[in-house]
Amino acid sequence: MMDPQAFVRLSVGSLGLRIPVAATSKAGQSANYLSLSSCLCEIRLRGFPVQTASVPLISSPEASPDPHSNTTVFYLEKSDLKALMAHGCFQAAQPYLEIAVYLGRKGSHCGVTGRKQQIGTFRVEVGPEWSEAKPTLLHNGWISFGKNKPEGRKLVPELHLRVKLDPDPRYVFQFDDETSLSPQIFQLKGNSRQPIFSCNFSQDRRATQLDSIVGTWTNPIRAEQGGERRERKGWKVMIYDLSGSAVAAAFMSTPFVPSTGCDWVARSNPGAWLILRPDHLHSGESWQPWGRLEAWRETGPRDSVCLRLHLLPEGQDAGVLVSEVMLSAEKGGEFYIDLDRQTPVSMPAQSQHHRAAEGDHAPAATTGVAAGSCGFVMNCRVQGEGKSSRPIVQLAMRHVTCVEDAAIFMAVAAAVDLSMETCRPFRRKTRKPSWHSIL
Repeated sequence: MMDPQAFVRLSVGSLGLRIPVAATSKAGQSANYLSLSSCLCEIRLRGFPVQTASVPLISSPEASPDPHSNTTVFYLEKSDLKALMAHGCFQAAQPYLEIAVYLGRKGSHCGVTGRKQQIGTFRVEVGPEWSEAKPTLLHNGWISFGKNKPEGRKLVPELHLRVKLDPDPRYVFQFDDETSLSPQIFQLKGNSRQPIFSCNFSQDRRATQLDSIVGTWTNPIRAEQGGERRERKGWKVMIYDLSGSAVAAAFMSTPFVPSTGCDWVARSNPGAWLILRPDHLHSGESWQPWGRLEAWRETGPRDSVCLRLHLLPEGQDAGVLVSEVMLSAEKGGEFYIDLDRQTPVSMPAQSQHHRAAEGDHAPAATTGVAAGSCGFVMNCRVQGEGKSSRPIVQLAMRHVTCVEDAAIFMAVAAAVDLSMETCRPFRRKTRKPSWHSIL
């Protein structure tokens, strides 16, 4: 493979706030402030959406927050760093990361006027070390801050936080055409494009060894209903390496059918894909389940396609939920496996607690290439239903030890992309001629 692209993980965590009682009593509001379990902070970095996080109140002067708690993360690629370093006539002379802390809880109004009451701000300037691609601790510990500082005594709010930079190199891939047209998959690096995989989409229902595996994960009730109802079934995507060997696959294990009383695939009756990898422990062309991707449609003012991925550890009956994402049905969006951005409810507590705040990656109860998956694992961007989509996939370098590791996630991306079409209402006809022959 080509060299990975440089990405930087900027994490802000270990948040905590101490408000001295004497200082708050002077304002006559100590009971209100100190009875809150936490405050709210907004974390701002130019060019990125504002992120929010809760800031727990620390009552003991000796205590410090958990170093692995409430971590907020920004991912910066080379172009982001270049934009931050650029100085323009309408930009601040020195860019910075800003943490602004407000009284009250996330989602509530603060103060009697309904406006947020700001306690103070803390800034970390963007410097040359941000581009050095090595772990850098920018700040760790308590800092006195606040708008009004009483003279003579340090009875001011104190904020605890940990700000750290970590290199997070990624491989970037792009499908050269729509998934249903069996495109090549290229790896991208700057202006370079190197073919890595090809994929083959089909609806072939001839019996194969793969069908016997898929059959074990098919709901028999749904299969019986399939002959009497409209359905989308039998879709397959095979991923091949440059030698022509099959290295991953995505097979529709549960048909996509309209739920009772409606014309779309509902949450109560989702369709599903089985993600497969070659089983090298057995002779012949044998396959092993790796994951199961469920998809359904949520209706409302803005319809969404919901995707839920479980990994299927070998020897375990239950899958491990690693991602649940909602994409706009009209515009598409980003599917991701990233425990910095979400902690699925079925992840082990130990993995939740130790996830990536130090740049380390504690083992999670996962399987294959995703073993030890904490922090960012992968993402893929797809278009909305009826639109031409060429998925772009980013994959953390640490999860790629061989070509087959990357191929698994190409199969996931293909299933995500095709799910935008399998979940569209059955009464609608696609605007893409290439789909008429497969519905």
